[in-house]
Amino acid sequence: MTTAQADTGRTVTTNIPARLDRLPWSRWHWTIVIGLGTVWILDGLEVTVVGNIASRLSEPGSGLSISSGQVTGIAAALYVAGACVGALFWGRLTDKWGRKKLFMITLAVYLAATALTSVSFESWWFFAFRFLTGFGIGGEYAAINSAIDELIPAQYRGRVDLMINGSFWLGAVGGSLLSIVALNTDIFAKDVGWRLTFALGALLAFVILLVRRHVPESPRWLLIHGRDEEAERIVTSIEERVEAERGSALPRPEGEITIHQRRSVTFVEIARTVFSDYRRRSVLGFSLFIGQAFLYNAITFGFGAILTKFFDVPTGDTGYYFAVIAIGNFCGPLLLGRLFDTVGRRVMISSTYLLSGLLLFGTAWLFDQGSLSAGTLTACWCAVLFFASAGASSAYLTVSEVFPMETRAMSIAFFYALGTAAGGISGPLLFADLTNTGKVGDTVLAFQIGAGLMCAAGLVAAFLAVRAERRSLEDIAKPLTAT
Repeated sequence: MTTAQADTGRTVTTNIPARLDRLPWSRWHWTIVIGLGTVWILDGLEVTVVGNIASRLSEPGSGLSISSGQVTGIAAALYVAGACVGALFWGRLTDKWGRKKLFMITLAVYLAATALTSVSFESWWFFAFRFLTGFGIGGEYAAINSAIDELIPAQYRGRVDLMINGSFWLGAVGGSLLSIVALNTDIFAKDVGWRLTFALGALLAFVILLVRRHVPESPRWLLIHGRDEEAERIVTSIEERVEAERGSALPRPEGEITIHQRRSVTFVEIARTVFSDYRRRSVLGFSLFIGQAFLYNAITFGFGAILTKFFDVPTGDTGYYFAVIAIGNFCGPLLLGRLFDTVGRRVMISSTYLLSGLLLFGTAWLFDQGSLSAGTLTACWCAVLFFASAGASSAYLTVSEVFPMETRAMSIAFFYALGTAAGGISGPLLFADLTNTGKVGDTVLAFQIGAGLMCAAGLVAAFLAVRAERRSLEDIAKPLTAT
């Protein structure tokens, strides 16, 4: 590493990014995956539990004066609104203060808000802390995806990012099964079981917080912000651990980059980067997030009501059905993730979006014809979401790798917030009304809206997706501070 003094900061020539990208997979990388990726399990647990216990919360004796529609509509929309606001608020600080500081703070916010949700005594309290829980989770999306992409080698980045974002559905499986126990009044009283589910989420967050202390700051972020000596120590330590595990020396890194160090980037520079320098990538990011948000809301926010209203599935049994589609969701990124690094981003992103949209159109037609049972409808959802989950995870991968290093967290936050606000706030309100009417035509329309927007996003990806597979982040998008 070489340095030169400049008027406003030092100019550093380094091979740190190349050294990180040439690392083979090791136990150290699994530490990163576990420490950072497990938070999506909590997010999946949160969203699923609330959807599954909505009917119980609305029953007399639950301890809250709240309707099922308020839980799946207002509370769900507030959770997503909190996530959008949190993403923007914490995303800016992630780029400014660092990845590690923020992924510790945001998890602590989530932990506290979830614990306080468990002691809700009035509907306004429940709504307020659903918003704050989302506020913490939104910050996690920006901080975690930034850190993962900057720490994982280029040849593994796609599959790891998809697997981690897809782990949301492991939490969904846990939330579904947990809700079955929580709703069983032979085990817990009506006003106790649902509280314990939130308390368990807070406990898991505390455990993850302890594990996460051992995850280092991103050397790439340190390098740009004038802390190159610290970045050098971290990378050297990682290399020593990997070499000790392999029992042989690492290959020589290829490529250097010259950075003019700066403490921060202005909002004007961020806006110019996103809306002027990378306009096509911005259109791609918006399309992917809006498409996946509407498809998921078309299914997940009304799945319980659909099963109970149209197929007479008992409230306490809906968790079993959701566990099945959650497993399909997790298997998608797990089994297809490697193809995003080999076949390529453009082919895989466009095909997963288009396939899931077309399959949901088919499901809507079968539902309209009265050809489905609770079991076959769940099987259709499972097939749709197998592809949709890989596509949705690739949306986060895309916006986290196609913009410059200095704007990464804010870009993730920006696209997540706007795309999710369009589909994730209006979605629950729209789809809750459609699926709660008990009319077949309204539910068919909900499916068709989600499917149409997913297909549209797939067509955009076919033309605009960036071929980022196995390329370094600095090659995909040159840092603003690079000279």
